[in-house]
Amino acid sequence: MVEILTIENEHWRIGFSPATGGSITSGQVRIDDAWVDVLRPTPESLLGEWWDMASYPLIPWSNRIRHSTLLWKGEAYQLRPWKTEDYAMHGTVVEYPWEVVEKGEDFVKLRFDARGYYGVNWPWDFVAHQEYRLEGERFTVVTAVENVDDVAFPAGLGHHPYLLRQLRTPDGEAVGDVVQLQVNATSAYELENFMPTEGPKPLTPRVDFTTMRDLGTVMVDDCFAGRTGRTAAVMKFGDALTLTLDANDICQHIVLYIPPNENHFALEAVTNANDGFTLHAKGIEGAGVFEVPVGETVAAEFSLTIS
Repeated sequence: MVEILTIENEHWRIGFSPATGGSITSGQVRIDDAWVDVLRPTPESLLGEWWDMASYPLIPWSNRIRHSTLLWKGEAYQLRPWKTEDYAMHGTVVEYPWEVVEKGEDFVKLRFDARGYYGVNWPWDFVAHQEYRLEGERFTVVTAVENVDDVAFPAGLGHHPYLLRQLRTPDGEAVGDVVQLQVNATSAYELENFMPTEGPKPLTPRVDFTTMRDLGTVMVDDCFAGRTGRTAAVMKFGDALTLTLDANDICQHIVLYIPPNENHFALEAVTNANDGFTLHAKGIEGAGVFEVPVGETVAAEFSLTIS
C-alpha cells in the first residue's frame, strides 16, 4: 500500500506520496465547511503511477526533449525515451521514491539524491528538492535542482498540476460554475508533435486566454511565453472560488493542456519551453534553459491562492 502523508491548514488540505516521486495525490480547499477537490484526485488504485497524480515534479527538465537527445555546448547526450515515444519527457525524478527531510502540520520538505540510484535518466549527478507549504489561503510549491557533479550542467524545472473544470462536494453536488481561465501571456509556440522548431509568435484565437473565457471543447496542448507579471493565470469557478496562479521570474513559460471531454486540465508554470534544450542549441533566445554551476542550487516556485 502506498503511504499518503498530509499537510493542512484552515483553507487547504494537500495529500502527497513520498514513494511516488514525491508527487501530490490530492489538493482540496474548504468551501462552506466542506473539503472540495480543486486538483484532480488520484484514485487509490493508481497511487503508484506518477502520471496519474494530482501534480508531480518536473526535474531536471520540463516537458519533452526531441529524439531523447539533449544538446548542450556542442555535445549530444542520449536519454531514455518515454515509453514507446521518440522523446524523453517530464524529467526523471518522478520515477523514484523521495526522502522526507522535514515535516510540520502545514509544510513538508522532500529530497531526492540521484547518486543513490543506477540508471537515472540524466548525464550529471544532482540532488532534487521539493517543498510544499501552506500559508493562509496560499499553497506554494518549490522545486529545485542542486549540482553535485564536478561540471556545470543545464536544467529546467516545473510541476504538473491537474485542476478540475467543475468543483463538486463529496456527495457530488456542483460547487459554483464550470471554470473560466485567464492566462497572462502574450505569445505561444507553434508546435509539431508537441515541440516547437522556432521561437514564440503572437497568440492565435485558439489559445488566446488573455481575457477570461471558457476552456472550450477544442484540444489545447500549448506552451505560452511572454508572461506579463508575477500572476501567471486566474481561474474563476463562478462566485464559489477564484484561484490565482503566481510564479517567480525563472518560470518564463506556461504550459496549458485541455483534453476534450475530461473534467480536468493542466496548467503548469515552468522554466523551459517544450524541447527547450534543442531551441537553445539552435540559438533561439528565451528557451528558458539555465545552467547550474558546480555546488549551487537553482529553484523555481509557484503558488495557488484561493479567494
